[in-house]
Amino acid sequence: MKKILTVFTLVLLTFVLFKHSSQSEGISNKLNTTGDGRDFRKGYSEVNGLKMYYEIYGQGKPFVLIHGGGSTIQSTFGKVIPLFAKNRQVIAVELQAHGRTSDRNTDLSFEQDADDVATLLKNLKIDKADFLGFSNGGTTTLQIAIRHPEIVDKIIVGSALAKRDGVPEWFWGFMEQAKLENMPEQLKAAYKQVAPDTSKLQIMHDRDVKRMVNFKDIPDEQIKSIKVPTLIIIADQDVITPEHALELHRQIANSELAIIPGGHGEYIGEITTVEPDFNESELVVPMIEKFLNKKVD
Repeated sequence: MKKILTVFTLVLLTFVLFKHSSQSEGISNKLNTTGDGRDFRKGYSEVNGLKMYYEIYGQGKPFVLIHGGGSTIQSTFGKVIPLFAKNRQVIAVELQAHGRTSDRNTDLSFEQDADDVATLLKNLKIDKADFLGFSNGGTTTLQIAIRHPEIVDKIIVGSALAKRDGVPEWFWGFMEQAKLENMPEQLKAAYKQVAPDTSKLQIMHDRDVKRMVNFKDIPDEQIKSIKVPTLIIIADQDVITPEHALELHRQIANSELAIIPGGHGEYIGEITTVEPDFNESELVVPMIEKFLNKKVD
């Protein structure tokens, strides 16, 4: 349980100050290819006062990936991006104060994160997409479906929190006592690999802890307003409780629920969960692709 708690705490963190300000709004760098020949480009876009970093892989229908707290694109989705990009245009983002994206020097909120993603897609001239959000990114994805339903086809929310009672009561006491030294070393290393200013780690930590300590329930009527096809995923050893996931499933009319063996994020190969005997067959990519490819009546 201590390992699970530590991993979830990391996923509730966020940070970075940005220094590369020379790239143009909404325009990526030149087209490159990945090692296996797939299209790849990256860039920054002017988004609501941020220089927001993004990466685009492959071709096909847009599929937006939204990382967990305290994470980067690669630390959350590094294992699954090559698999999804075989058949889709994968657009992976880094949110305010995460990874390579700048900080607007304001408190974090899931609502603002949702607005930032919507603005980025507008800048990239993407009218509609499917979305996969993990942990904090899952909560942001719920807010995208609530606040910007016009840009959403389908959503997958992995280990997302919508109500304070969606985690055990002791979690909130732990968050009030959270310290930077509790952050998993894998996430610290991932941050330092890409952050323009690694000294901002403490600022990130304190802001994201504040966001979680002050977390308020998403009102029932807002959750019930989500009409797009939704896949809810948690792990059987997650910090998110099965009861919470089931309640989300009941409130979102057009939803499916999957409870997967393992810990928080293990089902997508999140960096802190990867063991030496990791095998791609353990990931839920085929299940997600089946959901995304299912025709809507």
